[in-house]
Amino acid sequence: MDTLFDALQEGRLIELPDNTKDHALQLLAHILEAIPSVPVGTDIVGLVMERERSTNTALGKGWACPHARVPFEEDLMCVVGWSPTGIDYGAPDSAPVLVIAMYLVPANQRNHYLKEVSLLAKALSTYPELEKLRSANDLNDVRNHLLDLISSTRETVGPDARARMIQLQARPAVSVLPTQDISNLIVEPVTVVSGAQFRPIVLTQSAALVDLLEKAPHLVDKIDAEGVMMIGGWRIVKRTASAYHGGRIVYDCLAMKIAGSGR
Repeated sequence: MDTLFDALQEGRLIELPDNTKDHALQLLAHILEAIPSVPVGTDIVGLVMERERSTNTALGKGWACPHARVPFEEDLMCVVGWSPTGIDYGAPDSAPVLVIAMYLVPANQRNHYLKEVSLLAKALSTYPELEKLRSANDLNDVRNHLLDLISSTRETVGPDARARMIQLQARPAVSVLPTQDISNLIVEPVTVVSGAQFRPIVLTQSAALVDLLEKAPHLVDKIDAEGVMMIGGWRIVKRTASAYHGGRIVYDCLAMKIAGSGR
């Protein structure tokens, strides 16, 4: 379970902003797409959603493990989402899913992935305090519970991994709010208001992002037709669109960017 541990160590644990299954999967997939080592244009969202339509990826006991297989060679990668209220995922045990561990599986890492998921399934069946996750109050609680879960399989990891785990457990707690900075990943909520009689209005906390998007040609056409737009290193992802009187449409979006990345 070294990839899951690395995700915790590198800050790829986030609080999901809502409890809708499709939205949760799409958000996590877009985060994987934003990692600089992933080739631009890799449709992780499409791969994840296609697989989910054919096979439900819930493991039971409040966990799901979706993945996307890609043809290039790279490290096995994981991003973890936590839902405080639980997600109706259609799990075999009917339990709401609290934790989604999404994997990007390159061609050279398929055996590694199968081993990791097998270990995770074993840990979920033997870990004695799994229910404590349901009473977690914040990401710090979740992080600590997941570290405990990983340590329950410590006989499968080497001394270097155990040493890193001890260092990570010893770190002071850090308060992390949903849809804010996650390690070096910046996530900003964005609202775009469009109408026939005026230029699109962008509402977000970042003045620079407002200026960038309000000057972008075909902003609304792009996010309406394709659901995603790349501009200035930002990935703008449409979550919902709501129509109002007078032909006005409000787009609820997320903007994601790796700090220091020009992608």
